[in-house]
Amino acid sequence: MLVLGFEELMYAPLRLAREVERLVAAEVRYSTTTRSPVLAVDDPGYAIRTRLVFDAHDDPADGPGERYAYNVAGGGFDAVVAVVDSVADTPELRAPTGLLARLAAHTPHVLLAVVPSYVPERPPMLPEPLRGPAFSSYAPDEVGWLLQDLSDVTLEAPTEEREEAIQSGGAHYAESLPVEYQPSEQYQELFHAALTASAARIAQAVGVVTETVLAERTPRPVLVSLARAGTPVGVLMRRWARFRHGLDLPHYAVSIVRGRGIDANALRWLAAHHDPVDVVFVDGWTGKGAITRELIQAIREFEEREGVGGFDPEIAVLADPGSCVRTYGTREDFLIPSACLNSTVSGLISRTVLRADLVGPHDFHGAKFYRELAHADLSNVFLDAVTARFTEVTDAVGTAVKELLSADRAPTWEGWAAVERISEEYGIHDVNLVKPGVGETTRVLLRRVPWKILARPGGGADLDHVRLLAEQRGVPVEEVGELPYSCVGLIHPRYTRGATGADGRAVTR
Repeated sequence: MLVLGFEELMYAPLRLAREVERLVAAEVRYSTTTRSPVLAVDDPGYAIRTRLVFDAHDDPADGPGERYAYNVAGGGFDAVVAVVDSVADTPELRAPTGLLARLAAHTPHVLLAVVPSYVPERPPMLPEPLRGPAFSSYAPDEVGWLLQDLSDVTLEAPTEEREEAIQSGGAHYAESLPVEYQPSEQYQELFHAALTASAARIAQAVGVVTETVLAERTPRPVLVSLARAGTPVGVLMRRWARFRHGLDLPHYAVSIVRGRGIDANALRWLAAHHDPVDVVFVDGWTGKGAITRELIQAIREFEEREGVGGFDPEIAVLADPGSCVRTYGTREDFLIPSACLNSTVSGLISRTVLRADLVGPHDFHGAKFYRELAHADLSNVFLDAVTARFTEVTDAVGTAVKELLSADRAPTWEGWAAVERISEEYGIHDVNLVKPGVGETTRVLLRRVPWKILARPGGGADLDHVRLLAEQRGVPVEEVGELPYSCVGLIHPRYTRGATGADGRAVTR
């Protein structure tokens, strides 16, 4: 008796042959069919004496073709047990030129044994968005996070170690998290002073960008913030739409990672639950426009790959000092207090994380919820302070929107050009290490290893917190005339811990 397996289906037929051999008084042999052509020579000293040729019967990906069974013809078998999986149990198997007919010509008994094919389970449905208070300190209706909760995973690394790994190419910045900055009492006072001074200005920018979206993009937008800097802005835009128009807009936060694109699973979830045409991506501000470019490319690639269309990759931002987008609240480079802190002004949520051992192909990108920082949380303090100024800026918003809608708002990418110039002028030769604008400069001081800060003369109170952080970290502030931004943060080029001292504070050119 011959037990004949089917190509890579080898283990089950072999076990079957072993069991038959134990139970039946017969000589049992075992082999498999193959798609590999081998020369058959009917010579006693040659391994392949005969060859059966039959048509493929498993709908192969590379199309129809010949398949082979060797040393079956002339083997003198009283019976052949052909073992195939259910995918290969097709009409072609039983056709005149199929395997069963070819076997029947050489043995009196052919038995077909079909084993169930392994059919991979359909990827599980993507989970519903995470919401506060279980994830984030925001109210559950304020934002749904299209993220997975990695709060129980240790991801933080010292700033200097992260910088060295990032610049050496040993790790991507999204594979770890910086240690959360704990502001001093003096810095907290600056935050509150900045919030008091700028709340009305931020409220007006929120109103302008929201009204522009409603007028030009879609009357019922689905706000999708780029976590995490965009999330407070998305919440404020949602609040403005309710305050001014009685709209209850959906709002989600998704992850986008420079060099790796936007979370494709989050886009799939959005496409399954909303019309992509209504999706408006939201961020806090533009610097040189790197994330703007990243989103444009990522959306294009996603739509080509998935066959899903309709997403508009243009970001709506509170401030566009880099002149990278058409939809913005202002193009001034002024202090947005939510840039002053990290998680404690962003719902206690970390930066997003994308690491292969934590984020699988069917997972959302990850993030942590820092519940232990609840005592220091100012997320809702920030939101409420700005929301409280909505009434007083309503008329100014109306006037600004009228002017804006009739203006030429085509992006000039001035920010990118300025960054390239600064990168070369200071011998950095890497635009990723030049962070323009108040918001990005603050991030450099909070999360990276800063080299120096360039500041426009007369920056005033908008730069008070920058100067304080620079002083605390031992970073020089250099005043530069005709700077297109209020300030620019330069990350230490070619950084190693030895280049700046063990604490990362001794900065030299």
